[in-house]
Amino acid sequence: QVQLVESGGGSVQPGGSLRLSCAASGYTYSSNYMGWFRQAPGKEREGLAIIATSGTYTGYADSVKGRFTVARDNAKNLVYLQMNSLKPEDTAMYYCAASTSRSWPGLRETNWNSWGQGTQVTVSS
Repeated sequence: QVQLVESGGGSVQPGGSLRLSCAASGYTYSSNYMGWFRQAPGKEREGLAIIATSGTYTGYADSVKGRFTVARDNAKNLVYLQMNSLKPEDTAMYYCAASTSRSWPGLRETNWNSWGQGTQVTVSS
C-alpha cells in the first residue's frame, strides 16, 4: 500500500498556473503507475493524467491535454502536476492516486488502489 499526500493547491486567477505535488511513501511506490484525478462539487471524479513507473510514458484526458503536465521524481518519491492556462472549470479537489496494475491502468477510477486526501484548486477572478 502506498500512502499519498498532496500539496500545492490554492486560489489562482484564470490563465494562471499552479504546481501540485504528491509525496508518496511505501516500498511499492516506484513500481506503481501514478495519476491525478479531480472532483468538482456535484460531479463525478475525473481522471486527468497518468505517468508510468519510469516516467517515460504519460497520458492525459482531453480536457487538460496541452495545459497540464505530469512528472515524477522516483528518487524523491514525488509526483507533480504542472497546471497552466487554468480555467474556472478547473476548480475542483485534486487527488493523487497510485495503481499496482501490471498494464496501463487508464483513467478509470476502479483501476487505482491508493488515494491521497486531496488538495483544493480554485480558479476565479
